[in-house]
Amino acid sequence: MITCPKCNKENQDHYKFCLGCGSELPRDASPKKFASGGTPPQGIPAVRPGAVTDDMGAKGAVAQFPPAAPAAVHPPIAAQGASSTVPVVCKDCGHTNAQTNRFCASCGAKLVLPKAGSVPAMASPAAPPVASTPSAMTVVLTALRADGSEAGSYTLPSATFTIGRDVGAIFAGDNYLSPRHATFVSKNGKLTVRDESSLNGVYRKLYRDEPIAVMIGDVFRIGQEIVRFEALSAMPATADGVERLGSPSKGYVGRIALIIGRDASGNSFPIPETGLHLGRERGDVLFPEDGYVSGLHCRISYERGQLFVTDLGSSNGTFIRISSEVDLIDGDVLLMGQQLFRINIQA
Repeated sequence: MITCPKCNKENQDHYKFCLGCGSELPRDASPKKFASGGTPPQGIPAVRPGAVTDDMGAKGAVAQFPPAAPAAVHPPIAAQGASSTVPVVCKDCGHTNAQTNRFCASCGAKLVLPKAGSVPAMASPAAPPVASTPSAMTVVLTALRADGSEAGSYTLPSATFTIGRDVGAIFAGDNYLSPRHATFVSKNGKLTVRDESSLNGVYRKLYRDEPIAVMIGDVFRIGQEIVRFEALSAMPATADGVERLGSPSKGYVGRIALIIGRDASGNSFPIPETGLHLGRERGDVLFPEDGYVSGLHCRISYERGQLFVTDLGSSNGTFIRISSEVDLIDGDVLLMGQQLFRINIQA
């Protein structure tokens, strides 16, 4: 048994969260005797130990990943010290818990318990909880290594499912994921994803040589560099007509700024109407020390009043941070935390 250091409640060895207060239990406090198929894998850590990271999770995002296994399916947990209790399904991850649990043993979310004297949710003829509703399509997240080979997969268990560090499984060991990071919704033959206000965001990989329109405020990523589009506005002259030094010359349509931390920007570069090329060895803006940036990586162009980003066949890709719910198609690649995932949709 594992004794919770906060509330002193005893929990079974394989529990990750306390059933009494919901706190994360110490991982190595007790030998792991549970062996009904293996506990969930502890994420897909990058293989570049000691990489320096900033608050935006800028480092190690395209490093290689070790093989990962699908999440283990837990059997219903018997009630402790109770008889003939009705199991409760976690609305966040779909895990089945004993009615005596206050928090889910798999993800730590607070459980919604049936009220005394009410008809148990599992016995009601009403529709089952969203977390246990089977999806009309099968959606598989396949983890990718830096060379494009597969490193394991995870099948979304329901039509609406939120992933994050608190879900466990292959996401549990990634500290760059927020507790609730992104939600996938499959409905009417379409799959969408939205960012749940995560700290480090959800990025979608661009397809080679396909320009994508961007707006001021959008964020994109190449290698270990996180870049934001910003407006470049001329400062007005003073009342006596003196022009301010540093005001942009005509012919510039904005700038890109490197994000180096939370609410902190580094170097910035103006974007001329003729556009910019970014790369490690060639281009207008170079990142010579970033080994994950290709020699010539991407292009920023300006056409008919609109900014575009185009990947030029880079090895590790160009990623745009999503700002709203977006549609996904089979084969799309997402960057979340330190993990790359290919979306596989099976109707």
